Amino acid sequence: MNYRLFIANRNYSSWSMRPWVLMRALDIDFEEVLTPFEGAGRQRAFEAFSPTGKVPCLHDHDQVIWESMAIVEYLAEAYPGVWPAQREARSWARSATAEMHAGFAALRDECSMNCALRIELGTPSEALTRDLERLDALWQEGLACFGGPWLAGEHFTAVDAFYAPVAVRIRGYGLRLGPASMAYAERLLDQPAVAEWIEQGIREPWVDEPHEADCIRGRRVLEDLRQQVA
Repeated sequence: MNYRLFIANRNYSSWSMRPWVLMRALDIDFEEVLTPFEGAGRQRAFEAFSPTGKVPCLHDHDQVIWESMAIVEYLAEAYPGVWPAQREARSWARSATAEMHAGFAALRDECSMNCALRIELGTPSEALTRDLERLDALWQEGLACFGGPWLAGEHFTAVDAFYAPVAVRIRGYGLRLGPASMAYAERLLDQPAVAEWIEQGIREPWVDEPHEADCIRGRRVLEDLRQQVA
């Protein structure tokens, strides 16, 4: 085994979740190195393994690959299953993955990831509503064009891994999309690697107060699943 994947708390780190879930789903062998968040501000502990001081970061012997998109493309050079085999599906999947990597700012900002909490969001902002409409259209397009059950066809690929944290947000904040998209979100949550990440995130011993506050923002917490496993 050559790969070492550096991640942060499963409960909060949507960026870490993406390559971890992909590698797990494709049976790519790797060593996990988890370094918890240190609260607000600069994460100095991350600088020991990541040139940007951020997660995720992949080490392959002396090669260091940072940024989740770069990690995925690096893995794709050795593992064809990272992307769909069909060219049209592959180009669509790359575009949708890049859109997730760079877009959906309101969804990220207003619905920070938390595997353990169920939060009453209230009325979504206009920006969040636009993000949800775009997300719904994108998911429906992929499912309709390539036949499902995954976004780009029969097999779970990088595009699904990139949207796995979105499914966590949909459940956690009670977000609503169209029937086909909601069914896809449930499939994502039930996918074994995704379900494993979520379960382990709920069982983590660390609670990072800045992340908790960013999730709650004075909104009503309906359920904290950590209380059921304490």
